[in-house]
Amino acid sequence: MALGAVATVLGLAACGSTAPQESSKPTQTEKVSPAAVSKPAKVSQIPGDTAQNVSPADPVRVTVADGALTDVHLVNDQGREVTGLLSTDKHNWTATESLGYDRTYTWSGSAVGSDGKQVPLGGSFHTLRPARQISAQINVGDNDTVGVGEPIVLTFSSPVQDKAAVERALTVQTSNPTTGSWAWLDDKTVHYRTKDYWPANTKVTLLAKLYGTSFGGGAFGAEDMSTSFTVGRSLILRGNTQTHRLQVFQDGNQIADYPASYGLDSDPGRVTNSGTHIVMSKSATFAMTNPKYHYENVVVPWAVRISNNGEFVHGYAPSIWAQGNTNVSHGCANLSPANAQVVYNEVLPGDPVEITGSTQQLGAKDGDYYDWTVPWDQWLAKSALHG
Repeated sequence: MALGAVATVLGLAACGSTAPQESSKPTQTEKVSPAAVSKPAKVSQIPGDTAQNVSPADPVRVTVADGALTDVHLVNDQGREVTGLLSTDKHNWTATESLGYDRTYTWSGSAVGSDGKQVPLGGSFHTLRPARQISAQINVGDNDTVGVGEPIVLTFSSPVQDKAAVERALTVQTSNPTTGSWAWLDDKTVHYRTKDYWPANTKVTLLAKLYGTSFGGGAFGAEDMSTSFTVGRSLILRGNTQTHRLQVFQDGNQIADYPASYGLDSDPGRVTNSGTHIVMSKSATFAMTNPKYHYENVVVPWAVRISNNGEFVHGYAPSIWAQGNTNVSHGCANLSPANAQVVYNEVLPGDPVEITGSTQQLGAKDGDYYDWTVPWDQWLAKSALHG
């Protein structure tokens, strides 16, 4: 009986040995389980903790790897929070406004890693303190329409030492292809001029990212600036002091030819300068004064300023007898009042006025704007980046 019992037990054991054995190796699922790949969030803050002399023009952002940002705050030392934008994937936060000069900013917030754990944001940094701030003015206003010869001019409140840095902060965007360059005409003035006249009907935008830009000597830009304007039709005045004519060309076609009297040829102080002037401003009436030549408050109609040296195109009835045959003015182009009014009504600031035939040349001594009298290679040499 005992032997039979043993046999039964063995048989059962033998039968059980044919069942599948449990493997000691992990399955594929176990190899890539979430617990095996979860990681803590890796957070990067720019500027980082304890950073000093940070330029407001520098990037301000937070990025995270192996996780997502849950909230980000950047607050200045007056308790004001900086606005920012969190990306849709929550991997990046970027400030959407400029920081202030000489301020302490503090980070706070958190990110969560793929391991589900929170990682705090923290630390603070300080922005630079300028020795002084330099502001600028732009000659062309938003939505202005100008002539094809109009330069873009920035005039700064103080001399600029680091002209290259400032020039790099200036961007000109155009709707038509153009070739142009900045030129420093003095330490406080930079002009942008195209190689040839602007193409007619061009949209132009200037972006001047001056805030946070070093001007050298501890000075920084006071604010960013911009302007967008339109170059209108091509209208060019061409005057010849020897033929005593002033012709008007629109889009390459001559549309008018007026008799004119220019500056008296025998007196270099009265000659109308040869060279390309541009229309600067215009007045329905203007009082002319020139102590050197003993006249004061002589009111003329339809005055179009073409230089800062006192040259105008204007109406003057007393010289009608000389217009078309003799030069008698004190440097201006005299037209009949009727013809001057037509010119006055047609011109825009920036329209070129090309004068030929005289013994004197327009130049730097005559003040703004003598841009078109400078050959292109010499213009490029006045750039802090190309010169």
